[in-house]
Amino acid sequence: MSKRFYITTAIDYVNGQPHLGHAYEKIVTDVIARARRSLGQETFFLTGLDEHGQKVQQAAEEEGKSPQAYCDELAGQWQAFVRKLGITNDDFIRTTQPRHQQVVRAMLAKLHAQGDLYKAPYRGWYSWKEETFLTEKDRRPDGTFDPVWGEVKELIEENWYFRMAQHQAWLIKHLEAYPNFVQPDSRRNEVLGFLKSQTLEDLCISRPAARLNWGIPLPFDPEYVNYVWFDALTNYYSLPVALGDAEAAKPLAGYYEPAAAPPDSGLRLWPADIHVIGKDIVRFHAVYWPIMLHAAGIPLPRQVLVHGWWQKDGEKMSKTTGNVVDPVAVIDEWGLDAFRYYVLRELDIGPDGNWTDAGFQSRYAAELANGLGNLVNRSLAMLQRYRAGVVPSPHHELAADADQARIQTRTALENNELQGALLTIWALVTRANQYVDQTAPFKLAKDPAQAARLDEVLYNLVETCRVLAVLLWPFLPGTAAKIYAQLGLTGEPDQFAHAAWGGLGAGHQVGQPSPLFPRKDI
Repeated sequence: MSKRFYITTAIDYVNGQPHLGHAYEKIVTDVIARARRSLGQETFFLTGLDEHGQKVQQAAEEEGKSPQAYCDELAGQWQAFVRKLGITNDDFIRTTQPRHQQVVRAMLAKLHAQGDLYKAPYRGWYSWKEETFLTEKDRRPDGTFDPVWGEVKELIEENWYFRMAQHQAWLIKHLEAYPNFVQPDSRRNEVLGFLKSQTLEDLCISRPAARLNWGIPLPFDPEYVNYVWFDALTNYYSLPVALGDAEAAKPLAGYYEPAAAPPDSGLRLWPADIHVIGKDIVRFHAVYWPIMLHAAGIPLPRQVLVHGWWQKDGEKMSKTTGNVVDPVAVIDEWGLDAFRYYVLRELDIGPDGNWTDAGFQSRYAAELANGLGNLVNRSLAMLQRYRAGVVPSPHHELAADADQARIQTRTALENNELQGALLTIWALVTRANQYVDQTAPFKLAKDPAQAARLDEVLYNLVETCRVLAVLLWPFLPGTAAKIYAQLGLTGEPDQFAHAAWGGLGAGHQVGQPSPLFPRKDI
């Protein structure tokens, strides 16, 4: 079996609250996955949850539940959130699953056998909120720690460490040799600047089981559990191995034995093609993770694609001030595709974005309701009114515009330029609406001598609507399917090849139009 296009999101912390950033990341990843499928690539899309750690253990204890029961309950809520967003993930990994833990233990065992891990005492300041040791660099000028760290206490304990610095020069060379490894360029430059400005400290990868028992026990020292790094970050790799990717499993030969026969011994996923992550965790995914893989002899993913943060009305979102966007509430009021459209159209991958309710409502009214929705509705309504819904003979007046949109959209999708693709698609929407105004089919219908010209105009309009449905499918799948249904077409507009002009044949019967984006009193 040939290798599939493999794309992942960062996994979410199980007892966090789903927010706009989570929704945006999953939608971006979903669009890329849908686009690749539409272009004919076998694609595998993974998302999931990080379920171990001190926070989970404490929260479960406070609720009088076992950590596993606590995670199971929250996992259901996260999976419902994913479904709410219309995400087409092929798997949903949880770090508490045995299939994942087996791979983590094998990877740790190999690194331990190689001498990449060592045990040493450590004395330092520990943030219980963030579950991490702090350094003097984290202190404020007055010697205190920022409240963002929560309670900070001095802690003395022995732990296991991963040797990082010995791989630093290699990673710098890799980033310079493969500039697409971290994208956009601004994030790649950020990572390179970090690596060239300081020597990496060895990474603490354990916690004593006496203090934290909710984690994966180290295979070589069961008095300790693995801390987040080799647990959470390994999920992208553990899933292919667990599913039966034999090539992915080869670096762990002698250390990994699946508990049962893999689901698909012919599956090829690794290396991942794209990891989609937020800028706040770029160091973990672009520094720690590649070094961990390299040390274990595992091929690196091909790209880490980093998106920015969302603000609300120009300010950082905060629950305490009420300055937040609830994705579920927006979807319930305005519809899923309206939400997907706004976040994709408003924010390109890379920079930070700013959500405003006024901006959302404006794009809904101008671009969705009055733009796309009006075009489809009036095109089909005129075909019903003037030709009883029967498609005339093909005509090619808008073919060049549609072909240009198809070519440019394909290029944008292949380069993960989602905002650019939407701009191209909406240029075609605008052109078709202008075409209605220029040709005035409602006037042509009043003149029997213009019957042939009216047929030409009507064909160009309904065929443009069909092309738009195909181009829109990765972004607005529900809307694309509605356009197809109103055109009287069966199936999904999920094959990009069908965006070629001329798909509607003479004599085809279209359905009745209905509003795609009902106008709202704002």
